[in-house]
Amino acid sequence: MGELAGRTVLVTGAGRGIGRAEALYLADAGANVVVNDPGVEIDGRGGDGGIAAAVVDEIRARGGRAVADTGSVADWAAARGMVDRAVAEFGDLHAVVNNATIEVNKGLERLTEAEFDDVVAVKLKGTFAVSHWAAVYWRGQERADRAIVNTASGSGLLNPLPTQTNYAAANAGVAAMTTVHALELRRLGVRVNCVSPSMVRTRLTNPVPGMDQAPPDGQLDPKDPAVVAPLVAYLVSEGCPLTGQVLSVRGGSIAVNHGWARGAQVTKDGALWTVAELAESLAAQPLEDPFDRLATALGGALGVQGRDAFEAMVNAELDKD
Repeated sequence: MGELAGRTVLVTGAGRGIGRAEALYLADAGANVVVNDPGVEIDGRGGDGGIAAAVVDEIRARGGRAVADTGSVADWAAARGMVDRAVAEFGDLHAVVNNATIEVNKGLERLTEAEFDDVVAVKLKGTFAVSHWAAVYWRGQERADRAIVNTASGSGLLNPLPTQTNYAAANAGVAAMTTVHALELRRLGVRVNCVSPSMVRTRLTNPVPGMDQAPPDGQLDPKDPAVVAPLVAYLVSEGCPLTGQVLSVRGGSIAVNHGWARGAQVTKDGALWTVAELAESLAAQPLEDPFDRLATALGGALGVQGRDAFEAMVNAELDKD
């Protein structure tokens, strides 16, 4: 029997990429898995019920237990329905893995209201909606070991990627929501954590240069979505002590993030600042340029000249019609 035997886990966005890898790993560890995925395109259009069904078939072929759900996490009633499906099929729900996301990348002046709303609806509202209905169910049950694992991204936390206003904002919101829900749900025995994968090969990252490169056969592929799955399995396992944590995953490295941290400050007592005083005092502080931050987040590989070239490349892309 696996370490997750008897536990039921709902995984959203589990038809492809990271979610699929998580669903397979959890099932192999003995969990009953609800595979949620409406089978939409990267930007949220369309739908294909066969995407979730194929993962369920794969799990069952390996001897696991799973059921498909094709509801949209952005739909309030559908979010409730997937929680109800888990309980109806397997008798209980022990954990939720909020993985569903879509992506529409455009510069601020070209990004439409609908494109902003659609991404935020799936990533941020969808995480809230599924978590809400899981919490409603758990509140009516006897206290037990339960868990929510949210999924964010370096975009919004560490990598201020241009063209990702909607995606970055939604992911930052997911990380903030994680800490709030960890505080709120502790009384119910529910732990809430967040994983933030980076440089993982998915439909969303395939266009990034170098993502198609893989190591020789027999070596671990650090870009394989499977690198995220063991951490998720640990976070949903009974007895895991972690809650309120945001954990970055990149290859075999897992980092504990500390969110916004208070930096240098200037103080004036007894009177309001003047604009001239602020201009002098704040300009003297160690302020970080966002392109420098991005270069650091990408591993420092850009260098000074590379950093400038990267900024020029980004600006050229943004200026396209």
